[in-house]
Amino acid sequence: MSKPRPLKRFGQNYLVDKNIIRKIIEEFNPGQSDTVIEIGPGTGALTAELMPLTKKLYAVEIDNRVVESLALSYPSIHVIHEDFIKMDMNRFADEKPVRIIGNIPYNITSPILFKLIENRRLVSDAMMMVQFEVARRITAEEKSDDYGILGVLLNFFADTKLCFKISPNVFYPKPNVDSAIIHLNFEKQLPEDLDFKLFIQVVKAAFGNRRKKLKNSLGNSMFKEIRIDSNEFDASRRAEELTIIEFVELTRIIQKQVK
Repeated sequence: MSKPRPLKRFGQNYLVDKNIIRKIIEEFNPGQSDTVIEIGPGTGALTAELMPLTKKLYAVEIDNRVVESLALSYPSIHVIHEDFIKMDMNRFADEKPVRIIGNIPYNITSPILFKLIENRRLVSDAMMMVQFEVARRITAEEKSDDYGILGVLLNFFADTKLCFKISPNVFYPKPNVDSAIIHLNFEKQLPEDLDFKLFIQVVKAAFGNRRKKLKNSLGNSMFKEIRIDSNEFDASRRAEELTIIEFVELTRIIQKQVK
């Protein structure tokens, strides 16, 4: 299919290196019985490799310039002309959990990741291209320099893996940053007694004033009325000093007071 000029407003950088494309597909390893959603197929570089490997492939594309060409070039796939962030994932509720792949726009990485967290019951795993620095934050070890909101939330809700780093030279146009492939597996056992929405709010509030003590960060947030007994939890530490298990403990303490 013809290749339209990449648009900056959509954050488009087309993947053009065949070897990298094959490496991504090999890592993703789709099966014929999988239901796969590709976010932002663009001109179909990944789509062409995915199509013969799975019987049910959905391509979600916001750019109306390529939607018709995708449908004509790849007649066996389902092209959805929508913004993935706004798309209702419940349309896949009758499917087995879907698998997601995509060379996503870097400027909307966080909204896409939070959408996956919100719809995790419908998603088995997701493999995406992101900025290398973001990949490091997502897969950061507890209490490391890269440890923050994304690392805590994604490593709580999923098993994360930084698969490999990618040079700017494999894209058109070349981005100004290195990229990486991350793999998120959402088939993870989570504590049933935890309010997950509250957990996300607590983590965001805790990191709201980075480098400040936890009690100050929470005091400047929606949790300013919460009182934490120092014998129950040490709130004199900073958010980046807490483990994910400790964030769960903190949420349980707040959960009792909120309810």
